[in-house]
Amino acid sequence: MELKEILAISGYSGLFKFISQGRNGIVVESFTDKKRSFIPATTKVSSLEDIAIFANDKEVPLKDIFKIMFEKENGAKSIDAKTSSPDELKQYMEKILPDYDREKVYVSDIKKLVTWYNILHDHDLLKFDEEVQPASAEEETKSDNKETDTLKQVVTAKEKQTVAKPKAAEKKTGTTEKAKTTKSSPKKERSPVKK
Repeated sequence: MELKEILAISGYSGLFKFISQGRNGIVVESFTDKKRSFIPATTKVSSLEDIAIFANDKEVPLKDIFKIMFEKENGAKSIDAKTSSPDELKQYMEKILPDYDREKVYVSDIKKLVTWYNILHDHDLLKFDEEVQPASAEEETKSDNKETDTLKQVVTAKEKQTVAKPKAAEKKTGTTEKAKTTKSSPKKERSPVKK
């Protein structure tokens, strides 16, 4: 499941899975107790894909933060947000993102982050697709050449279609003109005098 399908809803604890769109809101399912709820359109709903953490000079997407946490925890769960003190949560955040903005990121935000990470971990949703890099520059060149060849084939096929259409039109035009010529030539050959 992608982060865009996982929702955080203002006034509700935990995370929710998007189920369907209604006329005046959405239907969601809680990851915690699997209960479905109707959330009115007036409620603030955020996709986890759209959430970021403030750093001193940028905003770091939540997916990147989760990846850092996953690596720091060696694939295990994080600390427990309910039993950790505010100081422990701040220290944990410093380990995860040392340059996080301490004025904009509150302890309540860190609690949510840790809680969300643990929920995603419990449901085996922390999957990070690595970009596949070619083994060498030679393979990359081969890949580029294949794409170019495929593109050339497509362009050539389109050119053939484009070229074929005018030729067909010429043939039709030529045939029509020959027919006219054939019809008119016997008239010229005919003699007005009958034998």
